Amino acid sequence: MEQILLILESIELRDIVDIAIVTTLFYSITFMFRGTQAVALLRGIALVVIGLISVAALFRLQALSWLLANSLTALVIAIPVIFQPEIRRVLERLGRGAFLGTRLAPQAVRVSVINEICAASDKLSDRRHGALIVLQRNSSLQEYIRTGIALDSVVTADLLATLFWPRTELHDGAVIIDNSGRIASASSVLPITASRNLPNPNLGTRHRAAVGISEVGDALCVIVSEETGKISVTNGGRMILDLDAQRLRLILSAYYGPAEAAALSIRGRLRELAGDLRLRVQTRSGQQAQS
Repeated sequence: MEQILLILESIELRDIVDIAIVTTLFYSITFMFRGTQAVALLRGIALVVIGLISVAALFRLQALSWLLANSLTALVIAIPVIFQPEIRRVLERLGRGAFLGTRLAPQAVRVSVINEICAASDKLSDRRHGALIVLQRNSSLQEYIRTGIALDSVVTADLLATLFWPRTELHDGAVIIDNSGRIASASSVLPITASRNLPNPNLGTRHRAAVGISEVGDALCVIVSEETGKISVTNGGRMILDLDAQRLRLILSAYYGPAEAAALSIRGRLRELAGDLRLRVQTRSGQQAQS
């Protein structure tokens, strides 16, 4: 106890600032890699290394201890190679200003956008018309907006249903709604995910593009399957399948509706994490009830 008190008494303001910077750095790194394959890989590597170190220390295995001590340098060099896609994705988001924040549309506009998207998705689902709607949040999407046809239109359910009508010229591609709450472009080309960790390996190009655009930034994407008419949502490289209009509205309200959901402060991020966990539990409960 006395040693702890002596340590506490010796802490200076510079030490507190140092600890705060290191804590913020580790928090930022873990948040940036949250929901990616890097988390599972890092967890696996950590378990293997800790397990081998424990075995070597417990049974005093000299050869294994020597191997582990001399492998740490190689491991440090190998980590950037193993996690090259995730590191590249984080640097791209940082370069686009994904963590600096942008001004979003007023909350009333976002609520109206949510209502129109839910109404349009319900119609498109009934008609079995495929759809891909991207909601910009903090990451810039200008690179992908330029690949489509510029519109600058108010978001309405009828317009969305018309854009995705199979006989129109603009139905093939994504509709992007910018951070002002207006349709910025239609028939836009999105990046295709290279991830193999999809909920269904038989998902088509539309779903893979939705996952891809959510991986390169913080965009929210709504998908309507042309084959099944089912509605899905992607966020942060993750996909929530088999939604109805009510659950779609719940998810969009949590990630796009409230002003706090777009805040880049620690408080806002913690709320987003809590909302993500709550939505996962509700989605699983709904799926179990349907089955």
